[in-house]
Amino acid sequence: MLSDFISLFFPRYCVGCHGALVRKESIICINCQYEIPKTNSHLESPNFVENKFFGKVNLTKAMAYYKFERKGRLQRVLHQLKYSNRPEVGNLIGEWYGRELEDLELPNLYDVIVPVPLHKTKLRRRGYNQSAQFAEGLSKSLNIPIDLSLLKRTKKTATQTKKTRVERWQNVEEIFKVSKKKKLTDLRVILVDDVITTGSTIESCAIALLGAGAASVGVIAIAAAK
Repeated sequence: MLSDFISLFFPRYCVGCHGALVRKESIICINCQYEIPKTNSHLESPNFVENKFFGKVNLTKAMAYYKFERKGRLQRVLHQLKYSNRPEVGNLIGEWYGRELEDLELPNLYDVIVPVPLHKTKLRRRGYNQSAQFAEGLSKSLNIPIDLSLLKRTKKTATQTKKTRVERWQNVEEIFKVSKKKKLTDLRVILVDDVITTGSTIESCAIALLGAGAASVGVIAIAAAK
């Protein structure tokens, strides 16, 4: 009763469609949960996410929860996560996807979850790393620990949004480094990002991890563009 009374004067809104949330809905309404298209990429291998990296870097697995479509509900959800101080959006999606991945028995295949890092200036301005928030949700559902200090972004880069594939690669080439304090030998890593488009950022991160001795690298993202 009290929650209904509070909602009457302070309504909660879905981050996908901006419609009012009803009882038992949280952050993303049930309608958006069904309307935002999923990739089901974890059910097939090879899949379109893995194909982005074929011949470029050796990944054990690559998958994404949602299909990324511009100007759709998912883009609004991601905008809230990245630019509207809604880190809980990433946590929730991570928990959802982690539960869908339980049958893959990922804890038997990987030792640690590593989110793609932000540069320290962007992290300070935003207050959090959206990929790390997604990783926290995955960790909670999959029971695989997170390491936020293993991988570092050594220089700030321009936005990738309007760049070609070549420009994207040049933009992220050699900007990720593994912490010298960490030993990666035989470590099996899940690399986590928010959106995969061409895959250049993930490619650069994976090369750094494998070059530093990681036994294997798999990839999980919130969304991927076909």
